[in-house]
Amino acid sequence: MSTTVAGVLFAGSLVLAVAVAYRPLGDYMYRVYGGTRHSRAERGIYRLIGAKPDTEQTWGTYARSVLAFSAVGILFLYLLQRVQDRLLLSLGFPPVKADQAWNTAVSFVTNTNWQSYSGESTMGHLVQMGGLAVQNFVSAAVGMAVAIALVRGFARRKTDQLGNFWVDLVRGSIRILLPIAFVGALALVAGGLVQNFSGGDTATTLVGGAQRIVGGPVASQEVIKELGTNGGGFFNANSSHPFENAATWTNWLEIFLILVIPFSLCRTFGRMVGQNRQGYAIVGVMATIAVASITLINVFQLVHHGTVPVAAGGATEGVETRFGVSNSATFAGATTLTSTGAVDSFHDSYTSLGGMLTMFNMMLGEVAPGGVGSGLYGMLVLAVITVFVAGLMVGRTPEYLGKKIGSREIKFAAGYFLITPILVLTGTAAALATQSGRAGMLNGGAHGLSEVLYAFTSASNNNGSAFAGLTVNTVWYDTALGLCMAFGRFLPIIFVLALAGSLAGQGRTPASDGTLPTHRPQFVGMVVGVTVVLVALTFLPALALGPLAEGIH
Repeated sequence: MSTTVAGVLFAGSLVLAVAVAYRPLGDYMYRVYGGTRHSRAERGIYRLIGAKPDTEQTWGTYARSVLAFSAVGILFLYLLQRVQDRLLLSLGFPPVKADQAWNTAVSFVTNTNWQSYSGESTMGHLVQMGGLAVQNFVSAAVGMAVAIALVRGFARRKTDQLGNFWVDLVRGSIRILLPIAFVGALALVAGGLVQNFSGGDTATTLVGGAQRIVGGPVASQEVIKELGTNGGGFFNANSSHPFENAATWTNWLEIFLILVIPFSLCRTFGRMVGQNRQGYAIVGVMATIAVASITLINVFQLVHHGTVPVAAGGATEGVETRFGVSNSATFAGATTLTSTGAVDSFHDSYTSLGGMLTMFNMMLGEVAPGGVGSGLYGMLVLAVITVFVAGLMVGRTPEYLGKKIGSREIKFAAGYFLITPILVLTGTAAALATQSGRAGMLNGGAHGLSEVLYAFTSASNNNGSAFAGLTVNTVWYDTALGLCMAFGRFLPIIFVLALAGSLAGQGRTPASDGTLPTHRPQFVGMVVGVTVVLVALTFLPALALGPLAEGIH
């Protein structure tokens, strides 16, 4: 079987599996967030944290709850790293240095999972389990909660109530993420991933040297890092390490876990607003962008004109042999289209245009299908911008799902969209303009710019994957990228919740002959166009100086 045919079957089977899961999982999440009964375990959690589960919150209270919870998470994870030498299962590792502990704490709490360290030689098992893995669950649950709050803003009329953050957080963690992660972890263990508390064994290499091979609770962390679109690897090699990703079928399963909740949330959205066809329209936008992107990455990696790739049958540098070029390209597309920093190949070794596509995926705002929760609310913001643009074209007040999109709403949407480009471009400029920023660059020219641009794109979009070739374990990069991760996560969330509050306070405007239908292929094409054009206008100059210049050269 040719590489191309095998790659098409691999990607095609993923599309089929996600499509099969779309309706049942989406309906289940609709029931989870729409239910009024609390389990005994949930009530115990609410009592422990002092939450009132039957009391709803305004958008401001909801936002403050998100920020307070996240701030406590950052502080706890920072302290856990700083005292890990005094903890059980520390494996003898020293405390994580202050700037790196800050960077890592912000990274995992913001669902970015950027890593400036090698996990197997830096973090003890307790920090990995009790700190990083826990944040993999709750940071994903925060994203879903914010998305559900925005959907409630569209669904409700003349109210200032958006639900209860603490209820949404607990239900997302316990009823959705935990059960799927449990089953997925068992499957990964069956596939060859390790799950133990081993401090490691010393093996003799082929040349007679000694190598320390560390074990640990890997499968349980691997499954939630993918399911929650997190991405932080137990090992430095991330999902290319055989203990994290043992075979082609586990590679397939990990991609499926990355995609299944973000796509299925569109069904939840359709059910909550009472129009399933609206959910199909949004998932249609996501699928159109995703299929185009993954196809192009595969083409750029398999059909590159370079002498070595042609001779090898593809751009094989930095690619694990057990996965191959096409499956690795599909993994790269899936992780950069979502906010998942996991990698099973070396993005820095990709062709110039293949590497550019991974950057462009993140620059889109990671909305196809995006991170767990963040992809849906990002796409809905783009839908709001699209109906506003369409309204200007025909000279009438734009409406979406019966809600008028006025100056207040479009200001929130515009604020959401502008945050990330400001962080990416300002951060990249600062890195290139300062000695501390340039000191970490191992390459110059267009490729060196691409590496820096990728780092700030990844951090500001809360992705977490790395182009490599850039030394980021410095005080300057730990601080700068940490700030980008924090602002890139929480400022957009504030704008989203403010938009949700504004929408919820409105009544419902009946559709008329002049109302733009938002469930038809025409609207799907418009949202795709607006998404691509906005990103192209914003980032094309930077891309032209980096990967495009490298490809032309």
